Amino acid sequence: RLAQRDPACDDPEGDDLYDVGGSAQVLQLLKLPDGTVRVLVEGTTRARLSALEDVGTHMLAEVEVTEPETVAGSEVTALMRQVTEQFGEYVKLNKKMGEDAGVDLSEVDDAGQLADTIAAAISAKVSDKQALLTESNPLKRLELVMAFMEGELSVLQVERRIRGRVKRQMEKTQREYYLNEQLKAIQSELGGGDDGEGNEIAELTEKIEKTKLSTEAKAKALAELKKLRGMQPM
Repeated sequence: RLAQRDPACDDPEGDDLYDVGGSAQVLQLLKLPDGTVRVLVEGTTRARLSALEDVGTHMLAEVEVTEPETVAGSEVTALMRQVTEQFGEYVKLNKKMGEDAGVDLSEVDDAGQLADTIAAAISAKVSDKQALLTESNPLKRLELVMAFMEGELSVLQVERRIRGRVKRQMEKTQREYYLNEQLKAIQSELGGGDDGEGNEIAELTEKIEKTKLSTEAKAKALAELKKLRGMQPM
């Protein structure tokens, strides 16, 4: 499997493909009603393209399999732990991922496998994922994965703050609307007296005090009443 440099190219040639990809085993072929075929494959190892030949019905590739590298040590263990924790935070913030994403990461004890598993799950440009695929050193791949996640986490955190502000503004608007409607209902029910506007204000004040209202609603009603008093002719 080789990724295209330009996904929009419908008929790619050798120069349109990256030279590092992955060898894969076909697990399932599914023919769809519209005539297209969906192929389920499982990657097995990295491979570098040596030659590419068009045989008419398909492309025939000659590849050189890249043997996986292994790394160990306290630095690797610490980095794996840090990357796993960071991925957990990424999953929490990314609403597009399932809640159980990354559950099995704690069981992965190989640095290269951990980097590849996370790389397959995170959102990244094709060129960024290609950089991960090209890098053979597991420690450097973990560092790349961490860098990509840090950038994505920054975006996700900004999105969360924006959603929070919008939610608070909506709640404030709804609360103010409710209080205004409650005040209108109070004014409608209390009505006015026939002994002049001064007596009417006094009656409204007394009835507001006696009416069972929340602290916020009572404060709003009294504030509106104060405005009404200020509008009275001298």
